[in-house]
Amino acid sequence: MADTDPQPLSRDEVAHVAKLALLDLTDEEIDLFTVQLGSVIETAHDMNNLDLEGVEATHHPLGLTNVTRDDVVRPSVDRDEVLSQAPEVEEDRFKVPPALGEDS
Repeated sequence: MADTDPQPLSRDEVAHVAKLALLDLTDEEIDLFTVQLGSVIETAHDMNNLDLEGVEATHHPLGLTNVTRDDVVRPSVDRDEVLSQAPEVEEDRFKVPPALGEDS
């Protein structure tokens, strides 16, 4: 079942998404990303239109099996020793600057 062709991605849409993502892009970057993102959208559209009737769903083409080890408790470095080397400690934890400009 063929879909209609995707609408071309506009430069203004790319600039708007960049602004929402708090990205400060140059005009040249916006032009470049408009072309690149348009190509990604076209590829996704093409894949969406593939006839997959009778094709079994798979999560990986090679059928890999995850190899894990048993979770065994082992001796580790002493907590106080590790914290003694940290620049700042608060309530027995590493103190780090707030993320994303949040107040501490």
